[in-house]
Amino acid sequence: MSGHSKWSTIKHKKAANDKVKGSVFTKMAKGITIAVKKGGGVGDPDMNFSLRLAVDKARSVNMPKENIDRAIDKGMGKGGVELTELTIEGFGPEKVAVIATIVTDNRNRSVAEIRTLFEKNGGKMGEPGSVAYMFEKNQEEYVPLYTVSVENPEIVIKFLEILNDNDDVQELYANLG
Repeated sequence: MSGHSKWSTIKHKKAANDKVKGSVFTKMAKGITIAVKKGGGVGDPDMNFSLRLAVDKARSVNMPKENIDRAIDKGMGKGGVELTELTIEGFGPEKVAVIATIVTDNRNRSVAEIRTLFEKNGGKMGEPGSVAYMFEKNQEEYVPLYTVSVENPEIVIKFLEILNDNDDVQELYANLG
């Protein structure tokens, strides 16, 4: 109960909502930047299909136009920050194969963070190719060739949620059945 200060309760709820929105907007902005780079530096959504998809996805979460324009400019080299796209493979709890695609401005920091998340949650980060053979890559996503069933799916789902909450993680794929 807030007692006499209603603003105290409101500001805590607002701060929590803003944190979630900020995380989503960060992921969307990185996706837009990578789409521009993959499209050869073309910042026009009508000329770059992957950029159009990324912009539509950002608009679906009510990302402001200024943020979208800033991400497009960054992808065209006007922002000064160089983003890198990485694919990280590993085994989660109960030996579930996991592939995470991440976009980062600091490769070493991101790999260390992901490795720590794997190790703290009963998993192990693998070498490139250690998990990829279990998936088939269709255009932009990985589809498991076969799935595994686990005794405690709650633990695996919790691990995947923790991994997905990292700001650098764009997409997450697992062969959980």
